[in-house]
Amino acid sequence: MLLALLKSMRPKQWTKNVVIFAALTFDEQLFDLPSLIVTALGFILLCLISGTVYIINDLVDIEKDKLHSKKKFRPIAAGKISKKAATIAAILLPLIALPLSFLLNPVFGLLMTLYLVLQLAYSFKLKHLVIIDVMTIAAGFVIRVGAGVSLIEVARFSPWLYVCITLLMLFMGFGKRRQELLLFQNGGKNTRAILSDYSLKFLDDMILIVAAATIMSYSLYTFNAPNLPGNHWMMLTIPFVLYGIFRYLYTIHILNGSGDPSEVLLQDRPLLITVILWGLSAIAILYWL
Repeated sequence: MLLALLKSMRPKQWTKNVVIFAALTFDEQLFDLPSLIVTALGFILLCLISGTVYIINDLVDIEKDKLHSKKKFRPIAAGKISKKAATIAAILLPLIALPLSFLLNPVFGLLMTLYLVLQLAYSFKLKHLVIIDVMTIAAGFVIRVGAGVSLIEVARFSPWLYVCITLLMLFMGFGKRRQELLLFQNGGKNTRAILSDYSLKFLDDMILIVAAATIMSYSLYTFNAPNLPGNHWMMLTIPFVLYGIFRYLYTIHILNGSGDPSEVLLQDRPLLITVILWGLSAIAILYWL
């Protein structure tokens, strides 16, 4: 049952929480042990809270998940863990994680509370509102980044990164909705009611808009942010961002991938390599060049 509970918390999705290390990395404190430890502790607590949200989502959508080709295998929908046990876990986990978050840092605790409230609002209401559903997902990532900022003393972290992460998550969020709608139009079960308010053309238009805005905002960040090295070498990372965006579009338009960022990142090797190369090059430029 414990293994089923852990699976319900969707460890693969915890890759999304890595953005909490953005402040640590871009403020050039990645190799500062105290800052690294406190951010790692924040990452663990964030994973517990986000895992709680996934359990609650599965409890709310249990009947819809049973009709889905993939989601029916989730532990709660498949009956591997009882609704009672999952409910108890969903209550206990935040009762443990939130007080520890406040002990770690009061602002971090407030942000974790805000994140939990926002995700609960998404589970019960916001995911049924067109456009707002994807914007809520993006807001969750901004809170993750802000949580990382709250844990350390930052001096060189640029607000441009909030803009970049917001646009990138809107891009991927609309991409995921597109693939869900495409699956439904090809005969799959409609397990997300909001899909009836979208169309492929509308989603493709939104994807193009935020993709262009993402590329432009990141490009402006690399040569305009005052905290970056004055040699503008950060601009050399732009090709990785370009290819990453183009590759993601390729996975959803040509490879018919799910559009889920965590699944695409873990399953598409070229995209994973691109993200790793971008990270290594950015660290090299920030810390050694």
